Amino acid sequence: MGTVLGTIERIWRYPIKSTGGELLDEAAVDARGLVGDRLYAVRDAEGKFGSGKNTRRFRRMPGLLQLQSRYPGGAATEAPELLTPDGEPVADPTSYMRHYLDRNDVEVAREGAVSHFDQLPLSVLTTATVDWVRAAVPGVPVDERRFRPNLLVRTPPGTPPFVEDKWFGSTARIGGALCLRFERSSERCVMTNEAQQDLPHSALILRVIAQAHDMRLDALATVAQPGRVRLGDTVELA
Repeated sequence: MGTVLGTIERIWRYPIKSTGGELLDEAAVDARGLVGDRLYAVRDAEGKFGSGKNTRRFRRMPGLLQLQSRYPGGAATEAPELLTPDGEPVADPTSYMRHYLDRNDVEVAREGAVSHFDQLPLSVLTTATVDWVRAAVPGVPVDERRFRPNLLVRTPPGTPPFVEDKWFGSTARIGGALCLRFERSSERCVMTNEAQQDLPHSALILRVIAQAHDMRLDALATVAQPGRVRLGDTVELA
């Protein structure tokens, strides 16, 4: 037996990058990550992807986090649905997005030669770290949606925040066959501050992460062995 890190509390998939995601009870995981995760993105005429920031690969498109996306029926075998801020599915995601962003040069496009991921395939976050952020900004609503993990791990009482740092370089088994290798943490950006659904904008979120942990939060992972992840699965260091 290895060291038990915790159990899977929530599983998040984001069919259209930079939009609100969908909660799953279980998911297949292959070498690319959660099957269907960020498989689509809002892309402009220059090939840049809609995001909360401007970089060489990304174009800031405010308001994307107010939208949601999901796969009809739960399986990532067809194009995802785009949902309005009120939760209503739209008939034509590209047409809606052009009106919503007031831009006629964008489309909702499937991943091609250029990856939609900012960095690595999977983001894993602990309840210990989320609880620390919540305590650091009293009065500001905080949950894991601000940090957009794929897997939220429920850690035992007394687990210190940023415990994810101790995992880097190790491999963990989740449930049966699935094995992840923890590589490094994400460098956070202004998306952590952005308003989404019932979470208001707050500049305090990124500020406290910058002061306490050099703007880094979570454990990014690659897939050492594909498998499935389910709610309640044990996460155990190999």
